Amino acid sequence: MLIDSPDITGSLVIDGEFHLPIGSTVNRPSVPSTGSLRFNTDSGSLELYNGTQWSAVTAAAAAAPLEVDYLVVAGGGSGGGNEGGGGGAGGLRTSYGSTTGGGGSSETQLTLVAATNYTVTIGAGGTVSTPTPYYPGGDGSNSVFGTITSTGGGGGGTGLSAQSPEMEPGRDGGSGGGGSRYGNNAAPGGTASSSPVQGFGGGTSGLNQGDSTGGGGGAGAVGESASATGGFDGGIGITNAITVASGTGPYYAGGGGGGSYSNIRVGAGGQGGGGTGVNTGPSSTSNNGTANTGGGAGGGGGSGSDSIRGGASGGSGVVILRYPNSYTITNPGSGLTFTTATVGTDKVTTFTTGTGNIQFN
Repeated sequence: MLIDSPDITGSLVIDGEFHLPIGSTVNRPSVPSTGSLRFNTDSGSLELYNGTQWSAVTAAAAAAPLEVDYLVVAGGGSGGGNEGGGGGAGGLRTSYGSTTGGGGSSETQLTLVAATNYTVTIGAGGTVSTPTPYYPGGDGSNSVFGTITSTGGGGGGTGLSAQSPEMEPGRDGGSGGGGSRYGNNAAPGGTASSSPVQGFGGGTSGLNQGDSTGGGGGAGAVGESASATGGFDGGIGITNAITVASGTGPYYAGGGGGGSYSNIRVGAGGQGGGGTGVNTGPSSTSNNGTANTGGGAGGGGGSGSDSIRGGASGGSGVVILRYPNSYTITNPGSGLTFTTATVGTDKVTTFTTGTGNIQFN
């Protein structure tokens, strides 16, 4: 006996097979009820009526939405040589917390699909060109997660360029590199990416301002411009708690400190991996940006009869993802170095080198 509208509460246990309605697309009910399930012989798949339309039922469609938070930091710029500016920090984009790089509001988390490839790339820090003392700093490389790309930090400007007799300004990037100086000339800092915002611009060098250059911009502040009493430090980065259960997380994307003709002062790196600049002192060396922070490098120093010193290398970037702990990340085809930890009810995966595809399963 067939029952048109059975009213079943509790569990329904069926031994053997359970047959759903079967038919082509044109055989669909003209007025289906929400929740109706049938097998479509045209598509060869199950389909469900959701109250508005029929949709194919797949493992991915049946799963709960996969919402992923991210912190994507690009590689920092290297410092410029010969009274060079500090390297700009790598661009910083994040959906976690209230603030992203450049003072903007945090971005929207991504809703992804399980068992689907998403690209991850860790941007390298900018490298120092040769001959080291006479070239501007190199830009950092971009970091990528799916549709999110953070721009590499701008290299610091150089005083007396080997490519021309003129000094060069800081380069544009995720955060801008600091401006350089030479003799009676001064150059501005580079500008920061603004669409979307990721960091701040580099500082400007100054004449008779302590013989100093501009600091590289950071994710949290502009690089300092030269002054007679201080300045030319790299801009501070920003703190992000994506890797912790509560409280304040580490800083990322600090700008590099500017270099100096003076043997008295050097520009300090911004908190978040920025490197310190160099002066003409015999034991002074500029410092690289810290790896996996996107920190900009310190600028070079020296001129005239003093020893000319080049800038340092920028810090590599990082990609960090936070997602429900019911999922596991895989790296089909390899190519990435990463670690995963459980933080509260989430998993947090940190990618430190390489490029490749990942899947959530």
